[in-house]
Amino acid sequence: MGLKGKKVVKLLLTILMLLVGLTMILPFLWMLSASFKPESDIFTFPIQWIPKDPILSNYTNVWSGILPFYQYYGNTIYVTVLSTIGGVITSLLSGYAFARINFKGKNIIFLLYLATLMFPNTMLLVPRLVIYRFLGIYNTFWALILPNSISTFGTFLLKQYFSSLPSELFEAGKIDGCNEFRLFWRIAVPLVSAGIAAFTVFTFVFCWNDYENPLMFITDRPLYTIPLGVMEFKGLKTSSIGYIMAGSVLSLIPIFILFISAQKYFVKGIATTGIKD
Repeated sequence: MGLKGKKVVKLLLTILMLLVGLTMILPFLWMLSASFKPESDIFTFPIQWIPKDPILSNYTNVWSGILPFYQYYGNTIYVTVLSTIGGVITSLLSGYAFARINFKGKNIIFLLYLATLMFPNTMLLVPRLVIYRFLGIYNTFWALILPNSISTFGTFLLKQYFSSLPSELFEAGKIDGCNEFRLFWRIAVPLVSAGIAAFTVFTFVFCWNDYENPLMFITDRPLYTIPLGVMEFKGLKTSSIGYIMAGSVLSLIPIFILFISAQKYFVKGIATTGIKD
């Protein structure tokens, strides 16, 4: 294939990827457009992507009007931040232990740990419900925070990052008198920033969008998170679709900010993760 043929193929692939990207972003654009429309204009055909008479009442009513959406927002921030911090800390410690500390039965324990990924979350809902009632944390934020503070996926992901670091770095640290914690905190953690950033984003998005667990373990409305709060608008008699779209747009803002701010950490970690033993 000549140079001209390669350019044609590259152009066709670019067009194809552009079309695929548009199909993925169109629902978000429709959601954004519908959030500024009155109920009567949302389902008009052909679709009016730019509202003729945009309104802000959907947002004002959602945030401080019909339902205490601001409270749902605060609950979600509280649960998500604590869950993410706990998940990152425990995954860092366990990932480093499995990657860099030799102890008896390490491989067997790690395989058993990974085996828990085979169990779907829905199968564990009833046992977790019984345990939470026994511990007295049912219908509390701890029923959402504690399970997300331990992540098998995070342990596996960060173990791979720790395992990719050169052993010479740790040997040099031991020669300089570093104990195990200093090796972990001063050498290992700064070099796996890409893995930490990736896992932080995954955990934050999962906890922020989690609907199944709050639905099962939270019953009091003042403890609702955003996914449950958005579904509350379905029971309203007027403008429920507009409210749902406005609430969905508001719920995406923290995730969008997180993705934008975390990009530089992904790039920063690429150079260090390319070094292998």
